Amino acid sequence: MLAEWGACLLLAVALLGPGPWTQAMEGVKCGGVLSAPSGNFSSPNFPRLYPYNTECSWLIVVAEGSSVLLTFHAFDLEYHDTCSFDFLEIYNGASADKGNLLGRFCGQVPPPPFTSSWHVMSVIFHSDKHVASHGFSAGYQKDVCGGVLTSLSGVLTSPEYPNNYPNSMECHWVIRAAGPASVKLVFVDFQVEGNEECTYDYVAVLGGPGPTRGHHYCGSTRPPTLVSLGHELQVVFKSDFNIGGRGFKAYYFSGECQEVYMAMRGNFSSPQYPSSYPNNIHCHWTIRLPLGHRVKVFFLDLDLEEPNSLTKTCDFDHMAAFDGASEEAPLLGTWCGHHLPPPITSSHNQLLILLHTDRSTTRRGFSVAYIGGQLGCGVGALRGGGELCSLGLCSSFLPPTSIPPPGHQLVLPPVNGLLQRLLWQLYPCQVSGALRLYSVAPACFHYSRASFLSS
Repeated sequence: MLAEWGACLLLAVALLGPGPWTQAMEGVKCGGVLSAPSGNFSSPNFPRLYPYNTECSWLIVVAEGSSVLLTFHAFDLEYHDTCSFDFLEIYNGASADKGNLLGRFCGQVPPPPFTSSWHVMSVIFHSDKHVASHGFSAGYQKDVCGGVLTSLSGVLTSPEYPNNYPNSMECHWVIRAAGPASVKLVFVDFQVEGNEECTYDYVAVLGGPGPTRGHHYCGSTRPPTLVSLGHELQVVFKSDFNIGGRGFKAYYFSGECQEVYMAMRGNFSSPQYPSSYPNNIHCHWTIRLPLGHRVKVFFLDLDLEEPNSLTKTCDFDHMAAFDGASEEAPLLGTWCGHHLPPPITSSHNQLLILLHTDRSTTRRGFSVAYIGGQLGCGVGALRGGGELCSLGLCSSFLPPTSIPPPGHQLVLPPVNGLLQRLLWQLYPCQVSGALRLYSVAPACFHYSRASFLSS
């Protein structure tokens, strides 16, 4: 017990440092580290008026591997359109990392219940020098079975996973995306007592398309990847009075942390780009083109946490690409730091981009552009003057002696007012005396015609 408390205290010191709770108004006691499995806390003087010019910080730390459910019993703070005066901030982790911010609240409408995606949650209360209200009262508990999940991504597991789940359990989760965005649910492990109708133990998912509306899953076959029709998915887990199993583990992705792109060209970036991306997320972007096409991706900007100084590998925040629609497809590459990778090309019509971030250190993130081309049309190798084609848009090309240095603009004669100016990078080609050309503009997957050689 003493060792566990000591570990919590060390974590609190590491996460908090000389934090804002030390700046509270003199004589007002507020904030602190909450390490019990459950508890309650409130603004100073609650339910009386809170003091002016006060800032308090609570760090909730429960056992590692657990999550925290935060709920509000009462809420009354000075109202402002952007909550710039008195406010309450809730963080999915340490408050020092602004990427962890779940929301800022004021007025008389209480925040919704929040479930953390790991075992730490922070709450900041701030009041200015004018207008005081009654404040708030909140409670928390760990290892919650169910809850409302609003973060960009996270992990969903059955109780006590990977150990066998208890009997006679019923859990309800609501995964809610911000705005009109959808939610994706991917099961990575599944073992639940099975029978033909899934009437004993089961997982039910509500809010998805077609038969997944209320469909029950059981046994040891993983459910398919599910995408919501609206902005939320409901997940229900139920076990009966006997016979259990290992349960399940699933990742969820929502909002700008999961997108499926089906247009022939486009671009996308990490959440909140060019501001810092959030901590503790696992995001998917899938490019899905018609059969018979390939996908080429160009990296326009990359700024992630640096590699591990000991192993020189991307052990912390990293970006990866897979030659298909899932993480089980062949890996095309893993990157971190700030050096731009070369373009990557899929073998077929689908490509998956993944971003994984840990619990500390955030950077600007990434920005990429992609374009599709038909199978059999590769990037060309130029021997002399010729014709450059980009998905049917063609223009007379210049001889190699007229090509500007890498990173400079190449001006092409207009074709129907299109494709007049592009930014090029030049890479050596295996063909002697030739240059391989890649564009880093959105219109950037070029194949050969006329005097170009197919690669």
